[in-house]
Amino acid sequence: MTGLAAPDTRPGAVRAFLRLVMIEHSVFALPFAYIAALTAMRPRVAWGTLALITIAMVAARTVAMAANRIIDRRVDAQNPRTAGRELVTGVLSVRAARAGLVVALAIFLLSCAALNRLSLALAPIALFFLILYSYAKRFTDVPQAFLGLAQAIAPVGAWLGVTGNWSWPAVVLGLAVGTWIGGFDLIYACQDVEVDRRIGVRSVPVRFGVAVSLRASTWAHVATVVLYGLFGALTGYHWAWYLGVGLTAVVLGYEHIIVRPGDLSRVNRAFFTANGVIGLLLFGFAVVDLVLLQGLR
Repeated sequence: MTGLAAPDTRPGAVRAFLRLVMIEHSVFALPFAYIAALTAMRPRVAWGTLALITIAMVAARTVAMAANRIIDRRVDAQNPRTAGRELVTGVLSVRAARAGLVVALAIFLLSCAALNRLSLALAPIALFFLILYSYAKRFTDVPQAFLGLAQAIAPVGAWLGVTGNWSWPAVVLGLAVGTWIGGFDLIYACQDVEVDRRIGVRSVPVRFGVAVSLRASTWAHVATVVLYGLFGALTGYHWAWYLGVGLTAVVLGYEHIIVRPGDLSRVNRAFFTANGVIGLLLFGFAVVDLVLLQGLR
């Protein structure tokens, strides 16, 4: 293990690894893990448990992203949009990326063990689905469905981490997150259609076309809004949550207005800006509802 991990001790390698896994993009799923956890904790916040959930979620996402970059490095080299990634350019070695993955994996499993037995028992299943997405584009035309399934794990896992028990409301929130992220990945994948066809990568846009993909994304996001509303109803949220859901619907609508089949120039604005706002927006309104209207302390 020492020989494997040695390259990662250099500051430059650590920074390159964090860029590789895009650690800042934890903002997409982490707020929903917090929503699930805080809802399950009512009426009092268990700060130690919340810290463990944070560590587990960031570590799990790091494992998934590192695995994806390692598995896809040859595919990335053939796509101009991804050819600058660290494993393609050699800024970070595959050996160092694997070492970072192993460290993140250990942190994830230790965090799950510290939460409760059920979290640890289900951790391998979560990892399976998180990594399966990296292979999905090789055997199915709907890899975005596998991405959505992988992302749905975050709220469910957070709830389990707090209670040690299964929860159907958490599943509803997980499905909301899954349709949200799977839906915007349908938009994001549209910009790679020609390259993906040339190199043999499968996706909804490649199989069915950009227009169909954008329509599918719209319906996925309609389901997202409905599921957010259902989660609120199942868990006793009040007007603040539903205001947040309404504003989320507005942001999603904006996302679909600015991206058209004949104009994909604003995909990055939809993907990074609009979707980054959604997680923070809904989390903010959830906290207002939990603290001011439900008495969370």
